[in-house]
Amino acid sequence: EEIVADVIAGQRSRIFLVSKVYPHNATRQGTIQACERSLKRLKTDYLDLYLLHWRGSVPLSETFEAFIELQQAGKIRDFGVSNFDQDDLEEAHRLDRHLTATDQVLYNLSRRGIEWNVLPWCRQHQIPVMAYSPIEQGRILKNRALVTISNQLKVTPAQVAIAWLLHQENVIVIPKSSRRDRIQENYAALEISLTETDLSALDKAFPRPRQPQPLQML
Repeated sequence: EEIVADVIAGQRSRIFLVSKVYPHNATRQGTIQACERSLKRLKTDYLDLYLLHWRGSVPLSETFEAFIELQQAGKIRDFGVSNFDQDDLEEAHRLDRHLTATDQVLYNLSRRGIEWNVLPWCRQHQIPVMAYSPIEQGRILKNRALVTISNQLKVTPAQVAIAWLLHQENVIVIPKSSRRDRIQENYAALEISLTETDLSALDKAFPRPRQPQPLQML
């Protein structure tokens, strides 16, 4: 967070800033204190989005109480969750039908389990899914179908994998890189249009789930 603070100095209004609270800090007071420490490290007055990293032993109602306090104090603008399966999301929805901004989960061509229940549930309740690890830490990039499509489009396999996620309704993609050229390459995936033939080939190479699957994490 200290490094991020240096990068965003002087341009905070142009940045959408997200941080998380760990489950072991997710009590009411612990959440508030963790957020305030993050704000201090980031040298900012507010976060655009604050997430619970994953479920722990602290009751979700207690964490959400802290989120609402932080929001009312102007220290966070929105809050959401990460690594929540459908049961967790339903509990969160019962506590707060309107303010849960997103569920950040592992989702890419090789990890499509959320399409069985989590993604449809989020679409139904108009909660965006934030997809992390969109290229499976590089492990999917040599897949034959992915390489073939990337060659046809004169882009990289990583760009095709990101473009596929962007094609999914109600999905936000958060690729990670520390290299300027890769960041620009990832951004350029917004301009890629995949045909129905491309999408069918990717479905064949990376099949959709045929039954419920446990939520996966990296």
